[in-house]
Amino acid sequence: MPGVAKSRGCEACGAPLPTPSRAASGGKAPGGRPARYCSRACRQRAFRQRAERRDPPQTEPAGRGLPPSLDAFVGRERELSRLRTLLRSSRLLTLTGPGGVGKTRLALELAGSVRGARTGRAQWVALDSLRDGELLPQALAAALGVRERGGRAGVEALVHALGTRTMLVVLDNCEHLADVCAQLAATLLARCPRLRILATGRETLRVPGEVVFRVAELSLTPAGEDHEPAELLRSEAVRLFLERARTSDATFELGRGEARTVAEICRRLDGLPLAIELAAGRAGSLSLTGILHGLDDQLSLLTDGSRTGPGRHRELGAAIDWSHRLLDPLERVVFRRLSVLGGGFTAEGAAAVCAEGEGGGYGGGDRDGDKHRGSGRSRDRDDVGDGSLPTGGIDHIGRHDIAGPHDVAAPHEIVPRTDGTGHPAPHPLVRPEQVLRVICALEAKSLIVRVRGDEPRGAARFRQLSAIRAYGMDRLSEAGELHDTWSRALDWLAGQAAGAAGAGAFPDTAEGPLIEEQENLAAAVAYAASRADGRHVPLAFALARLQYGQEQLTAARALLSGVLERVQDCEDRGAALALAARSACLQDDHAAALGLAQEAVAVERAGRHPARLANALDALAAARLCRGEFLDAVAVFAECLAVVRTLGRPLDLALCRHHLAWALLQTGRITEAERLMQECLPDLEAGAPMGQLTAALHTAGAIQLAQGDLAAAERRFAEVLRKTPAGESFHALYPLEGLVMVAAERGELQRSLRLYAAAAAIRRRIDTEPEAHWWGQVEEVVARVKERVHPSGVSAAMAAGRRLRGARLVAYALRGTQARSVVHGSADDESRGRVAAIGHPPLTGRESAVAGLVAEGMTNQQIASHLGLSKSTVSSHLDRVRDKLGVRSRTQIAVRVAGRPGGPESGN
Repeated sequence: MPGVAKSRGCEACGAPLPTPSRAASGGKAPGGRPARYCSRACRQRAFRQRAERRDPPQTEPAGRGLPPSLDAFVGRERELSRLRTLLRSSRLLTLTGPGGVGKTRLALELAGSVRGARTGRAQWVALDSLRDGELLPQALAAALGVRERGGRAGVEALVHALGTRTMLVVLDNCEHLADVCAQLAATLLARCPRLRILATGRETLRVPGEVVFRVAELSLTPAGEDHEPAELLRSEAVRLFLERARTSDATFELGRGEARTVAEICRRLDGLPLAIELAAGRAGSLSLTGILHGLDDQLSLLTDGSRTGPGRHRELGAAIDWSHRLLDPLERVVFRRLSVLGGGFTAEGAAAVCAEGEGGGYGGGDRDGDKHRGSGRSRDRDDVGDGSLPTGGIDHIGRHDIAGPHDVAAPHEIVPRTDGTGHPAPHPLVRPEQVLRVICALEAKSLIVRVRGDEPRGAARFRQLSAIRAYGMDRLSEAGELHDTWSRALDWLAGQAAGAAGAGAFPDTAEGPLIEEQENLAAAVAYAASRADGRHVPLAFALARLQYGQEQLTAARALLSGVLERVQDCEDRGAALALAARSACLQDDHAAALGLAQEAVAVERAGRHPARLANALDALAAARLCRGEFLDAVAVFAECLAVVRTLGRPLDLALCRHHLAWALLQTGRITEAERLMQECLPDLEAGAPMGQLTAALHTAGAIQLAQGDLAAAERRFAEVLRKTPAGESFHALYPLEGLVMVAAERGELQRSLRLYAAAAAIRRRIDTEPEAHWWGQVEEVVARVKERVHPSGVSAAMAAGRRLRGARLVAYALRGTQARSVVHGSADDESRGRVAAIGHPPLTGRESAVAGLVAEGMTNQQIASHLGLSKSTVSSHLDRVRDKLGVRSRTQIAVRVAGRPGGPESGN
């Protein structure tokens, strides 16, 4: 009927809906949206129905979910944050890394942080006990609670059950089923649009769209540095050790001075979480010192892990053995031979040590290593297997037929292969061109790791973690290849040493390629000495040269003493004597230095090698300089220069001219010294190693200081300081002491005292003595400064200088030198480049003052007291400094202050 509203019913139950009247709406026509439901209950029922249509109800069981975390998760905050971001943006994320690095525990923590993880949105599938890859879909279905219905089975059942459900599936321990895991993951991701997969394994799945995250070892405090206990306890590895030690022994307490012992334990274990946890488990029965000493045999000590965890997590050897079983025969041979290179290796070095020849086929083991087989530790792991294949070879054992140790019975009993006589069976012959491919495969399977940030020559460098290397060494001994592998390593290192020694007339000061192989060289020297090998002499000599360059003078002299005992009539005797003389000079052992140098010259005069005679003469002149016999030193350097001129080597000639110029400077013949430096500096800047170049630049600065050209001298000393490698060494001391004298001559008395105190503190710490004449000049200048400053001011400045170390000291020493260089039109291109490249907003006067005091090592409270500010105001200024300079740490502020023009002047 026209004008009558059509009756409507509730969309949920069908009941008639009341029609609002004009009276109910205040006499006005009813407005707003028309009602759709008769009650709130119907509205809620309809909402649930719509939600079920969008996301169908889970008709399948909820699955097993995530296993509970029974221990505290320690560290890896940055990794977790990064992984959460990656998991949101990628559908397949794979965590890879060596056995025991913590992939499983990290994956569990990551999965547990997913929204809805504990209500079924994250499912855990452990694959370590599965050996047949064809059963992977069924194993995954069982873990997810998927049942086979309606004729659907295997992959089809999984696809139907997952459908459009939002879910994260964690596939833990995929490496032994990598192929089938990759195929299944690709299928499920293609057909289930809301599925994400998190996989863990020792190698990647190599599926399109896969994002790989390499799980690294826990953070460690750097070795060889003096750290405060609080800094040591911030290390993730140390924190994990202490947490697990307190779990294994409720009464465990860290004693005074024991933080360094724990840090050393963690360093010895390479920050590997499983190894650290197993070591911490010994805290109830062994002292920390006892645990540290026990790490000489890591695989025996690090056992007795969790009874409820996978077998590969119960002892470190089992974890490594699990990975070793997955290698093919060629990979196993290269893997165990790499264990002799404990200091890491490049592909070139690995090929030299692992390859046997050019031909193919199989080679036998070295019988000389048989005596190493059958050690107690190896016999204890016979039930786990040694990685050998059954007689049928790799074709008779499928990749997916390999079981995890202690988890399930292996399909074949894996026993050591023999040739029927009890000796190891023949192994594949390794050709040089195969080694690079095998290294890539071993890195992909996490049995070697890439050394980051250690590639000065562009060559990638790798290493085995210490526990993995110990396992590989056991396998090498069992295979009877220990002596042959070491022999190839000795040959290769001796060849490298010979190439470095033949570089010029002064090899002791050269920087050869062996610096990267120092750890390997030291191991080779020890091995050659234990077997009275003839290659011990050149290897020990090469190691002594490296130690001399690093100022490890006592160790260098000890090695040289052994070399001199062995080379009574060898042509290397003169070179060894010259190096021993130089080492004695740096230790202030003047009498020994002169005697050794004189004998070196006598030996070389009897020979017919001008370059070796020049080297001996240079050592003798250095010994004369150390004794203060400057005129004699000038005469010997002049003879050396005459000999070097006959060699036709421009760089050697430039080095000899520099040495003579330094000696002339000590005698006051400044003009002659300046002429020689002008002749030699271009050649040195073009081709000299950094250590030789910085020494020459310092000499040029000292000459300019003697001439009264303070600006030029300051630029030279600052240039040397910037070029000197990081760390405390005597190379940085001479430019620092030069800046002490420059500051004093400028009237910057407080700056002069601070730099002097800092340099003197470094000399005490590294136990090195300066040249007497140079140090006399520095002391004379400082004595005059102290006369002009009040005693309290001297004490304060000296105390402040002793607190300056590392980057803060360099920043303070360089502060203002760049600005003065620009004002005076310096030719120092590097300095101008650094100033121009900064490109940050200028600091205000107050911000510059705060940044300058940070560079001096002051705390916020000390800065506040010094400037009359509150501590919160100082913090605000520092925040603005960080934003303007684009840095985060106080050390970065200190370094950046040194590179800014117009930085705060020295605090005179």
